[in-house]
Amino acid sequence: MKLFFFAIIIALSSATGFCQLAEFSFTKKTLTLKEVNEGELSTFSYAFKNTGKSPLLIESAIVTCNCTKVDYPKNPIPPGETGVISVTFDTKGKYEYQDRTISIKANTKKPVKLRFKIYVIPAASRNN
Repeated sequence: MKLFFFAIIIALSSATGFCQLAEFSFTKKTLTLKEVNEGELSTFSYAFKNTGKSPLLIESAIVTCNCTKVDYPKNPIPPGETGVISVTFDTKGKYEYQDRTISIKANTKKPVKLRFKIYVIPAASRNN
């Protein structure tokens, strides 16, 4: 009987913990940026708000290539507060239409996918 009550207490405290997650609310998750010349750096940001019940703690930002650098708040963002994720995209060696995704891992239900699209004018076409 004691084991049964112990199991109930564990289950209830686990259920309560699952409900108290942080949650991202972004102004925009997909950005379409102005075209740039190959070799330039494009810097932009994603504004967000923690609409969850717990402080939001970003663990990592995953990108597909080292041409994209991401800077995010390292301290917890309290519920109701805002933050900014800053991105720098290096266009060196990149040209024409670029469509990139950034996966943000945090103490949320699932990772958040951010996306940006940009057209890079090739250096060769500017020299003609």
